[in-house]
This record gives sequence, C-alpha cells and structure tokens, in this order.
Amino acid sequence: MTTSTQTTLAPGSWALDTAHSAVNFTVRHLGISKVRGRFNRFETEFVVDASGTAQIAATIHLDSFDTGNPDRDAHARAADLLDVANRPTLTFKAADVRVAEDFQVDGEVTLGGITQPVTLDVEWGGRQTAPTGDIHIGFTATGSIKRTGFGVATAIPSAMISDKVAIELDIQLIEPKG
Repeated sequence: MTTSTQTTLAPGSWALDTAHSAVNFTVRHLGISKVRGRFNRFETEFVVDASGTAQIAATIHLDSFDTGNPDRDAHARAADLLDVANRPTLTFKAADVRVAEDFQVDGEVTLGGITQPVTLDVEWGGRQTAPTGDIHIGFTATGSIKRTGFGVATAIPSAMISDKVAIELDIQLIEPKG
C-alpha cells in the first residue's frame, strides 16, 4: 500500500536505525496502574519513490515482548495471551498519510490473521546530519488497538488487563546512499 502524501525526502529505501528506535506499549493492570513494555525485535519498510510518495510498513516480532519481568513476559507470550507460537508477528501497513497539525497515518494492523484499521498520530522529529555524514529523520507515532479485536486473551476480563493497548513508536531512519 502506498501513501498519498508528497514528501521532501530522498527517494529509495530508508534504513531503520535500530540503536535509536523503539516500539513501546502500555496496558492497564487491574484498572489502577500501567504496565509498560517494549518489543525488542521489529523491522520497518519506508520507501520513497521518485514522485515523493512513501510506502510504510512494519513488522513486530511478538516473542520479543519485554516488560522487564521474566515471569510476566513468559506468561504474556503463552497461548492464553499473545500465543506467539501461532501468532508470531504483528504487522502494520500504511494506507494513507494525512497532514494535520503534525501527521496522521491511517493503516491496518494484522495479528493472527485478523486485520483491523488503526490511525497513528505522528509527531515529526526532524532531519539531521549525524557525525558519520548520514542523514537521519525521526518521528514518534502513537495510537492504540483493542486486544480482544485480535482475539488476544478474550477470556481475561478488561478489569484485569485493559482491552486498550497504547502503542508508541520512536523511529529514526537513515537516508539511502546515492
């Protein structure tokens, strides 16, 4: 899928700067506190064509679920929650980018064969030249999904683990060479 917005970015496939990027999430536990975590393995596809149209996609490896608590993480990966053996990845594909105060990216999230629409609010971080001479761009994208809409932990009441899962992506990309 391609976006319908024009960019001023160099054409080509922009590389993910993994050392300066993160995929984080937040869920409420018992309705009284937030559990924060991250996914340690993910890839992005950010390709700009000659006309300036961007193609945006991402894959998150669910077995990299990490809240800093090994017992909780193992349980979250198990069949009654994420079921990473049968649902190893979550994917996102952008359908459209809209310019608002910052940007909004409409797309689709797919998990375990179920696809749902999602809108991400995107804050443009800017463009800088690194000491290596490489051009970097950065942005933060936030949104949320409902876990039960993807068949995740449907037997667990939302009073125990919230249905809403907030997502925050901090992404840096490196301009293609040449």
